[in-house]
Amino acid sequence: MKATKNRWLIALSAVGIHISIGSVYAWSNFTAPLKNMFGWSDSEVALTFSIAILFLGLSAAFLGHFVEKHGPRKAGLLAAIFFGIGITGSGLAVDFGSKYMLYVCYGALGGIGLGVGYIAPVSTLVKWFPDRRGLATGLAIMGFGFAAAISSPIMNSLIETVGVANTFYILGVSYFAIMTLSSLYLEKPAEGWLPEGFQAKIESGKAKPTMELSQLKANEAVKTKRFWYLWLMLFINVTCGIAILAVAKPLAMESIGIDMTAAAALVGAIGIFNGLGRIGWASLSDYIGRPNTYTAFFVLQIVMFFFLPQVSIQWLFMAMLIVVYTCYGGGFASIPAYIGDLFGTKQLGAIHGYILTAWAAAGLVGPLFAAWIKDTTGSYAGSLTFFSGLFVVALVISILIRFDINRLKAENAGKLGRSKEAV
Repeated sequence: MKATKNRWLIALSAVGIHISIGSVYAWSNFTAPLKNMFGWSDSEVALTFSIAILFLGLSAAFLGHFVEKHGPRKAGLLAAIFFGIGITGSGLAVDFGSKYMLYVCYGALGGIGLGVGYIAPVSTLVKWFPDRRGLATGLAIMGFGFAAAISSPIMNSLIETVGVANTFYILGVSYFAIMTLSSLYLEKPAEGWLPEGFQAKIESGKAKPTMELSQLKANEAVKTKRFWYLWLMLFINVTCGIAILAVAKPLAMESIGIDMTAAAALVGAIGIFNGLGRIGWASLSDYIGRPNTYTAFFVLQIVMFFFLPQVSIQWLFMAMLIVVYTCYGGGFASIPAYIGDLFGTKQLGAIHGYILTAWAAAGLVGPLFAAWIKDTTGSYAGSLTFFSGLFVVALVISILIRFDINRLKAENAGKLGRSKEAV
């Protein structure tokens, strides 16, 4: 079958959407200006971000079926509308001086745009890249990881020159335009489509066929053990990672004694490796397999989180944080390909949406737990040791899921053998 569109331009469109919605990670740029303008507390301003992440998870779960039913183009346009209105409406909230209006616009409406915009292009890319699923999803989700580094200086410049409200107006219109143009090119490949030459490579043994152990609908997938194994692995990976992301600056100052400027530079650096980890680990997963990739995440992070509180050498501390953040980003980027392997692509967007509720839960649990440990013990070290223990649980789960995978492989092999005998 001929492809009607260039799959690499589909990937570029996905990156356009993710770079736009990923700007949510640069929310901290608005913290000081909003506090100075209205006297709001840190927690009142931070609640905006928490609401956005919560609605990201909820909308991804509830609107995943919309993505599958109406296709990526309509889903992308829906995301553009919600995200564009949410960011633009945040400008009105600032003009009116209403934090509750900000919660509704940036948090709720923007969060809905985040959730739909996150899953729509990813589920489509998995279908366009049956030969390189990890690379394809890594490309898009890398855009989400790098978005803060790209948008942060733009936000700061706009805030200084045109003010906070006008910054929201400019960003809202800009994101709407970028997401709309990107969405218009999105399209599913034809049923049964394969990249040119891929089938010949499979037949000659130069490439492996795409591993799809089953073709399940979303409501069937959630009844399986392997769905909940994936959910728990993502929850633990994000809970621990996002907790350290929230306290990276004070943690570095406390552990290795660097000043605030150096700590801020470190935060920027690990943000870059968060993005690189998404494309790097996801691409690697195409070669070593998704089960091995997740096992590697957890083995590495058990060691890193256990020893981080004891490290006082600056370069070693920074190197360990960088490894943690490549794993954090890689977990996000590899999960859609893992879903495709285990459940097929029939309703991948909807299943991905359900899995992302783990992100919403982790976004609330991780930072709160790290802050509680700091308040009760006076140090972040206790939370790192606890998170190391959580990664042991995740490692066990990454091994348990292999039994389910092997069982499915055996069942599929048995079915294939019976069908050949019948012929």
